[in-house]
Amino acid sequence: MERGLRSERDHAITRVCVAGATGWVGSVLVPAIAASDDLELGSAVARSVAGQDIGTVLGGEPLGVIVAGSVVDALDGVDVLVDYTSHDAVKASVAVVIGSSGLGADDFAEIESAAQTAGAGVIAAGNFSITAAMAQAAALLVAPHLPHAEIIDFASAGKADAPSGTARELAERLADVRSTIVERPVEDTKGSVEARGAGVGGTQVHSLRLPSFSVSTEIVFGMPDERLSIRHDAGSSAEPYVAGTLLAIRRVRDVVGLVRGLDTLLLGRTGG
Repeated sequence: MERGLRSERDHAITRVCVAGATGWVGSVLVPAIAASDDLELGSAVARSVAGQDIGTVLGGEPLGVIVAGSVVDALDGVDVLVDYTSHDAVKASVAVVIGSSGLGADDFAEIESAAQTAGAGVIAAGNFSITAAMAQAAALLVAPHLPHAEIIDFASAGKADAPSGTARELAERLADVRSTIVERPVEDTKGSVEARGAGVGGTQVHSLRLPSFSVSTEIVFGMPDERLSIRHDAGSSAEPYVAGTLLAIRRVRDVVGLVRGLDTLLLGRTGG
């Protein structure tokens, strides 16, 4: 079935629901949506503060949007759901922008099928930072020419999922452009096989969880007597994710099916 962009149409104001509105990304995304001329904060979800105005919860002026306790209770009249909470909350009946971690290839296959059946759009990215998207685009550009590669996934000591959504997305999308060469099969490792990392989409991924990291992703390509490293380091705030998320919100209603990766929007691609 066709996947990509619908013909252009005038959406006027897009009403947005932010799930995880008080979270790390949600708390900076809500004010950005409220300040936009073409977007309207239609609803917000955060179980711990349900029943309160999201503006005052975030320390600002009231926005006239009362926080709901679940996504199901917040979708009436909404055009786009933005989810930065758990991966269980992203299966909805509206257009969806997914920034949740913990989703794998099987999850995205299910989401793609559901979106195609509903004629709805989904844009998913492991990282909505513009610079992270450009790092991924660069890796996908050189990958067909450099088949030996492994990924190092750095994140904070308390991050629950491994690998991060950024690293998982990169590994799975590498599989779409070429097969990774592993000179010695991982299962032939002498000693602790686990030390060779986890195989994701055919690429070995090594997750480090240490204090002082937010999310950093590095892919190392190897050739005889030379190496190429492409690395993205995130700072301590969620501000870098806002611009990319707003771009996805504005584009998702023109999408049919699943489009994966912010770089597909930035570089004008239409595939998933």
